[in-house]
Amino acid sequence: MRRAVWRGAGAAVVAGAVAAAVAWGGPGAGGGSADAAHRTGAAAASLRQQSGPAGTPAPQDESCKPRESYRPPATLPQPGHMPAGSTMAAIVKRGRLIAGVDQNSYLFAYRNPLTGALDGYEIQVLQRISLALFGSKDRIEYRTISSNERLQVLDTDRAKNPDPVDIVIDSMTINCDRWKSVAFSTDYMDAGQKVLVPNSSTAHSLADLAGKRVCAASGTTSLQTLAAARPAVIPVGVKDWTDCLMQMQLGQVDAVSTDDTILIGLARQDPNTHLIGPRFTDEPHGIAMQSDQLDFVRFVNGVLEQMRNDGSLEKLAHDTLGPGFGPPAPQYRD
Repeated sequence: MRRAVWRGAGAAVVAGAVAAAVAWGGPGAGGGSADAAHRTGAAAASLRQQSGPAGTPAPQDESCKPRESYRPPATLPQPGHMPAGSTMAAIVKRGRLIAGVDQNSYLFAYRNPLTGALDGYEIQVLQRISLALFGSKDRIEYRTISSNERLQVLDTDRAKNPDPVDIVIDSMTINCDRWKSVAFSTDYMDAGQKVLVPNSSTAHSLADLAGKRVCAASGTTSLQTLAAARPAVIPVGVKDWTDCLMQMQLGQVDAVSTDDTILIGLARQDPNTHLIGPRFTDEPHGIAMQSDQLDFVRFVNGVLEQMRNDGSLEKLAHDTLGPGFGPPAPQYRD
């Protein structure tokens, strides 16, 4: 595993980190025609974004209304007492929530260098979901994954994926194409793609990097946006975001580009870097679950709703990223 330097902390970091009541049904209950729409309504969607002039938002397919998820019940069941036959009951019976997470995104999901445990914004959201399921925040089996594996680990085809996870929270942009493979929670964090450069760089925007090497993680919308950028840059795909940071430190790439929420973490790891330019995409982040487990999607949305209402989700965003970041209002399709 490669290493990046956590200079900002003076220590080395191992890189790796409602309103209406709805009745609970079985694992696929509660969507009707809306459930089918999230799987088939965007059959022509494409992840490849056709960008306009550099620095302007790239048009995105919104035909499926990607930010709309499934409404939670007015009241969640008590921890340890999930509805019979539900996805949540099966998870509680198993004794643990199986979650796909990053371990290389400083601030969001990373290995704490003092404890070796996973920590960050997304880990704390998962712990709140565990608390709602079990009455304990620590009943989680973490499976660390790369950006390119986020959809694969939720695949319900047991021939391809014999042991899927229950949930993935990994800075995943909600879009129509991904809705065809998984079901998303409501948007828990809005982000947008920007660019990180060394302090020695004279670039002020992506347009200033025409013909230069710009790094992003494989399997992300960020890399696809770079491939469509005009003026053209040279996209460089790697496994993890910390690999991008290391390549930039070594002079192998000229910049890193992805969600500003991730770039803020990289910049705190290396104070010899800074963010440039405005956001040029809109990246709503959602928690992904198996597409046939909509009861669990509703449950997770209920947990997020609790966190919005008690202020903990907003506080977590502010503590992690600073003022100006917070959870958007939820949108529902039923």
